[in-house]
Amino acid sequence: MNKLKGIALTLATTVFMACGPVQKQSNFNSSSMRTTETENLLANLKKVSSKGIMFGHHDDTNYGIGWDGEEGRSDVKSVCGDYPAVISFDLGHIELGDTVSLDNVPFSKIRQEILNQYKRGGMSSLSWHLRNPLTGGDSWDVSDTTVVKSVLPGGSNHEKFTGWVSKVSAFINSLQTEDGVKVPVLFRPWHEHTGSWFWWGEKLCTPEEYKALWQMTVDILREDGVNNALYAYSPGSEPQDTVQYLKRYPGDDLVDVIGFDTYQFDRDSYIANLEKSLAIIDSIGKVHNKIIAITETGYEGIPDSKWWTGTLLPAIEKYPIAYVLVWRNARERVTHFYAPYPGQISADDFVEFYKHPKTLFAADVNSLYK
Repeated sequence: MNKLKGIALTLATTVFMACGPVQKQSNFNSSSMRTTETENLLANLKKVSSKGIMFGHHDDTNYGIGWDGEEGRSDVKSVCGDYPAVISFDLGHIELGDTVSLDNVPFSKIRQEILNQYKRGGMSSLSWHLRNPLTGGDSWDVSDTTVVKSVLPGGSNHEKFTGWVSKVSAFINSLQTEDGVKVPVLFRPWHEHTGSWFWWGEKLCTPEEYKALWQMTVDILREDGVNNALYAYSPGSEPQDTVQYLKRYPGDDLVDVIGFDTYQFDRDSYIANLEKSLAIIDSIGKVHNKIIAITETGYEGIPDSKWWTGTLLPAIEKYPIAYVLVWRNARERVTHFYAPYPGQISADDFVEFYKHPKTLFAADVNSLYK
């Protein structure tokens, strides 16, 4: 079922026709150092946000409740008949040279699913839960407060870290269609930094060090030829006003999308956090001309049968956000899921959420890259 909802967006650069393997490179926009397709994605995300809200789900086509790696499968599609307009993937462990991610998904599979999402016309987003380059622990190892300093120029782990970022560059550069078109993605590094549960968090580095980390990351990607990425800045819901939100903001030339991550534990607190954080990014987005989004959210296990239309939709529909993304449906932890699957208590309400004129799924956006 394709609602279209009055939106005639064309986001995909090329219609995948059986016209043979013509070798062509996408047009390059020298003024912005980004491909034409990437510039079109940026422009169309702004158009989307004035019309509706794209729904997103992490690792949607990689695995779900009771299945793993099945071609074309999606818990979201099984419930409502369409794929999410946004699918996010994580690159954790790519820095180690591993062939599978920290969630045990082959990077070759992630690459293919990004291409599949591009063919549908939807968008892919990338996060990176990388290892701790100083201690050897994971992203959540906050036992040392000098990790960020150690990877900056002059630090003991600078060379190691630049090599790690270049592995991300190689992956993003490898996202090409059979026609040689580089597929644009939204890269969302160093997220939830206003908390202190990651080694790049608020208590683990100064604002200046965090900004330098962001600048260095983008510089390496650009130097490596990555011209098919947009960048998303996504703290948690800790900031209480625009000043706090912008305290570690790396700059308009290094950010395309601003958002935040927040999850429901207590409903009243969740709604209050959504309202506060949405008002903050709405204000900043207007002043800085940035796309706004809810980059991660959800209610683990979705025990509320009316959560989609009773809690989430009323909180977000009055703001011009480009997308709202819920976290993954873990196949190895059957109580750890954030989108419904067939028979789940909120599945029927999710169908109503899907039918709402304001919500956009893959068939609604059609293509974000033209």
